[in-house]
Amino acid sequence: AGMAARVSVLPSASCLFDEPVQIRVAGLQPQQAVTLRASLLDESGELFQSHALYRAGSSGELDLSRSPALGGSYLGVEPMGLLWALQSKTPHKRLAKRNVLTPFCVDLEVYEGHGDMSRLLGKCTNERWFLGEGVKRISVREGRLRATLFLPPGPGPFPGLIDLYGSGGGLIEYRASLLASRGFVTLALAYMSFEDIPAMPEVLELSYFEEAVNFLRKQQQVKDTGIGVLGLSKGGDLALSVATFLPGIKAAVSISGSSFNSFIPLKGDGFTIPVHPYDLGRMKISDESGIVDFSDVLDDHMDPATWDCRIPVERSLAKFLFLCGLDDKNWKSDLYCRDAAQRLQQHGRHVEFYSYSGAGHLLEPPYLPLCKVSVHRVLGMLVQWGGQWREHAKAQEDAWRRIQAFFWQHL
Repeated sequence: AGMAARVSVLPSASCLFDEPVQIRVAGLQPQQAVTLRASLLDESGELFQSHALYRAGSSGELDLSRSPALGGSYLGVEPMGLLWALQSKTPHKRLAKRNVLTPFCVDLEVYEGHGDMSRLLGKCTNERWFLGEGVKRISVREGRLRATLFLPPGPGPFPGLIDLYGSGGGLIEYRASLLASRGFVTLALAYMSFEDIPAMPEVLELSYFEEAVNFLRKQQQVKDTGIGVLGLSKGGDLALSVATFLPGIKAAVSISGSSFNSFIPLKGDGFTIPVHPYDLGRMKISDESGIVDFSDVLDDHMDPATWDCRIPVERSLAKFLFLCGLDDKNWKSDLYCRDAAQRLQQHGRHVEFYSYSGAGHLLEPPYLPLCKVSVHRVLGMLVQWGGQWREHAKAQEDAWRRIQAFFWQHL
């Protein structure tokens, strides 16, 4: 009321988190200098903010899909820059959604001038949801399973996916809920550091993942043509193992993963894949910040002494997609993905491989801002993930499109 400018989010002020929107400001003076600010309070009360300096057009309008930012958190024409440039006021916080039943609310404000932010001209709120209209969320505690099932609306049948996060553990739902909102029956599966599952299990049982696959296959809305599996980081090598050792897996995506079994032995039926050798003496800790660099702890994956730890992906009948960032500061994911992709190619298997320059380890759904450093929930240390803001944001948009297209094609 009584505000000089109108801020609008099109096509709607309420949308899914992975949807791009058009941010417009009307009612400014011609060529007026303004500062736009985005603010988001996460569920633990942490404030994330970004801002950018703009100049209105001759009609007193501003359209972020056309007008360049002249300074602030980013430069140039970046329609979604205010979102992907969000940064926590406290250093080293990662923006992640815990409760997918509520949206993240992003407050968009326009201030007079470039700098002082004392005069608010207009504002609005963009509600960004992780659960589409009619998507069901079902908690699963069946047998050993610790998971959440997301069902798209309608009878289907839909392609079925298992979604695995990394060694930080927990039951991470926001990627699975978005995939269900895009038409996949998705099972978010916990496998470490959750409820009765220890933070660092002595061994991971392949039969646990088989239980998850069987649970998913018996859901009425799931197509019976085969299941897909998607994993990030430690979840990436698990996705490869699931696709290699379990029947009925048609397609697997590994994000920032490995071509070998990492950190925890994997026990199958009559065999165990040991842990790829590593030496924590090779981790580098920066003195002033205490941030840990893990990228050199692993023994050389080309040394035949490590090959009993490899996942024999070439035995799998699944199709594979590998995604990684070339600025991954946590893991030599480009090297390890390349290794798996080359072995598949040598055996005439279908494989796609994309590496993104300037992207870090945590390739997440689009518009989640880059997290360069955060506390690893299991190790309790500040860990470096890498990535450059703009490049990482572009990589996340592209990777998300590719993941969905890949699963639609092969499932």
